[in-house]
Amino acid sequence: NNQIGFTTYPRYSRSSPYPSDVAKMIEAPIFHVNGDDPEAVVHCARIATEFRQQFHRPVVIDMFCYRRFGHNEGDEPGFTQPLMYRKIKSHKTTLQIYAERLTGEGLVTQVEVEKMRAEWRQHLETEHEVGQSYKPNKADWLDGRWSGLKAVHDNVDDPRRGRTGVELRQLRTIGQRITAVPEGFHAHRTIQRFLDNRRKAIETGEGIDWATAESLAFASLLEDGHRVRLSGQDSERGTFSQRHSVLIDQETEARYVPLNNISDAQARYEVVNSMLSEEAVLGFEYGYTLSEPNALTLWEAQFGDFANGAQVVFDQFVSSGERKWLRMSGLVCLLPHGYEGQGPEHSSARLERFLQICAEDNLQIANCTTPANYFHILRRQLKRDFRKPLILMTPKSLLRHKRAVSRLDEMGPDATFHRVLWDGAESSPGERIRLAAPDRIRRVVLCSGKVYFDLYEEREKREVGDVYIYRVEQLYPFPLKALITELSRFKNAEIVWCQEEPKNMGAWSFAEPYLEWVLGQVGGKAKRARYVGRPASAATATGVMSKHLGQLKALLDEALAE
Repeated sequence: NNQIGFTTYPRYSRSSPYPSDVAKMIEAPIFHVNGDDPEAVVHCARIATEFRQQFHRPVVIDMFCYRRFGHNEGDEPGFTQPLMYRKIKSHKTTLQIYAERLTGEGLVTQVEVEKMRAEWRQHLETEHEVGQSYKPNKADWLDGRWSGLKAVHDNVDDPRRGRTGVELRQLRTIGQRITAVPEGFHAHRTIQRFLDNRRKAIETGEGIDWATAESLAFASLLEDGHRVRLSGQDSERGTFSQRHSVLIDQETEARYVPLNNISDAQARYEVVNSMLSEEAVLGFEYGYTLSEPNALTLWEAQFGDFANGAQVVFDQFVSSGERKWLRMSGLVCLLPHGYEGQGPEHSSARLERFLQICAEDNLQIANCTTPANYFHILRRQLKRDFRKPLILMTPKSLLRHKRAVSRLDEMGPDATFHRVLWDGAESSPGERIRLAAPDRIRRVVLCSGKVYFDLYEEREKREVGDVYIYRVEQLYPFPLKALITELSRFKNAEIVWCQEEPKNMGAWSFAEPYLEWVLGQVGGKAKRARYVGRPASAATATGVMSKHLGQLKALLDEALAE
């Protein structure tokens, strides 16, 4: 309440008498206090603090004060509010008012006041001089809960994998625990079938889907002593009914959380169905990561499209907090992303925006296509000696796609996260398509995310064997060395970047200069990658299914055609 927007009169900047009236909607206590009365301000702050600590409820202090020299203490406020600032200029400062009060009450003398002023002024001058030669000790912010962690220097070529694999015996034991329900618990029939299928997949080690891999990652971290906290608008069940990490008794509505019943020594799993403010919830979770570096903290958007409601938090904190304030964060953002004909509000997490703010090793951006890679990238967040925010484009239709599955041994002790994944026709035995020898491959298609499966199935349908498809699973830091190694196998091939997003969106604009450099190092026939995908668009996606399918057919034709 101090004219922060001083050219706007208060009567125009809000509809209520007091700026604190917004707190009435949550029935929080509001204290109004005069900023020219320091003792009243301290008394008010004490009461508010005691109330908060006693009742764990919000409380608001509305401190009436003013800015003597305008918005940034260097403006000329008289241009727009001459009458008020004429009064402010003639108004005594808080120091003068309080000093006169103390001397009037006989508590101090004027000489003592002047001495205290001089001492404080000297203190400020001394600190200012010291500040000119001050060099921050970077270790200062790696104490307490952050001890044992370290800052990392820019080295985008270092895989920095961490030890993310888990013993198969441990995974199978976890699988039994997270698929069991207490005796007498009445699970929904569909949920019971869901749990039975999950248990069978873990026991056989085949066909592990996305949600199962996620549960195994969470559970293994919990057993390692790491807390896991997940929040979002549908996070308990999962937006697409894929997670079901909280089970509801169909007779009593009692709640059961399998991930909190793995072992006696495990850490706590916390999952929260949040309110509908992306900005508020993401801001809270970012703050949580600053105080709990050894917990896996995840915020999940209902659809990735809705992350733009929290754009301020991404821009001001998540992407730049380490560079501005030397504060690392291990926050994970799960943003459902994929073009499936659901229209412009339910298709895109705006991958291009996150890539645009990547620099100086500030973020990790990934678009995984296998449950095993998802398992490893989640565990990787806590299995390295530093913390970086992770922005994950997560799947929708792939949650139940027959090809988007992994084996249990791909999460085993010798397994790890792969920034680039090979063509399934080469790496998976028993596939219908037999690929040509590397020197006979006419085109290499690079892609990221769900479009890989569209390309793969269309290639299988057409029986094309001379087109190789790579998946770039991690987009930042961009896997330069890995791509040089892989593309060196195909020196005679044309190189294509294929994406389902429009040309002015997705990863194309970000990846193109990297790919040009990579191809220069490879020294093959291709000097630059060619774009294949939807044309540039003002909206992220069409809302007409027939048009969506037509666009998909066109990009698949161009990617695979002779």
